[in-house]
Amino acid sequence: MARSPGRLRPLTCPCGQVVLEAVDAPIVAAVCHCTSCRTARERIEALPGAPAMAEDDGGTPFVLYRKDRVRCIKGAELLREYRLTPAARTRRVLAQCCNAPMFLEFERGHWLSLYRQRFAAADQPALEMRVMTGKHRAGFERSDDMPSYASHSGRFMWKLLSAWIAMGFRAPKIDYVKGGVGHYAG
Repeated sequence: MARSPGRLRPLTCPCGQVVLEAVDAPIVAAVCHCTSCRTARERIEALPGAPAMAEDDGGTPFVLYRKDRVRCIKGAELLREYRLTPAARTRRVLAQCCNAPMFLEFERGHWLSLYRQRFAAADQPALEMRVMTGKHRAGFERSDDMPSYASHSGRFMWKLLSAWIAMGFRAPKIDYVKGGVGHYAG
């Protein structure tokens, strides 16, 4: 008997030309405060028409999904990768139509970090934790609304490892991002 699909969650760019779909439950929903995410966010937000990406505390909210549970259903030809440097091991994938970030991918990783704002407000998974708060710039005020960790917590890493085990230690390729725009000028 074929497995019935779980809950489908669409993600769209603000202008609606790019649509991704995530199925089933996410691995984790977290706000990242690392230097790389902060730098990328500042550079992306400076692009023409790009939407705001930060939470009130300055972090970048992500919803992590297994790669085999995310697909592009519309607008793949508009997806472009952006890297902070030519040698960066992560790429942020933006919808070229409106410079909206759609997801972050680690090379050889088994998950995608989907930008939480791309989900409809009523469909955004609840945030579970803040990570990398030790890298946050001066003036960061930690609130008590969720756990905060100076680096990646054991809980965060366990969730990633558990997902990888469930995938049979596979790391599927994302083949629907065909173009790049190089890297950001610092």
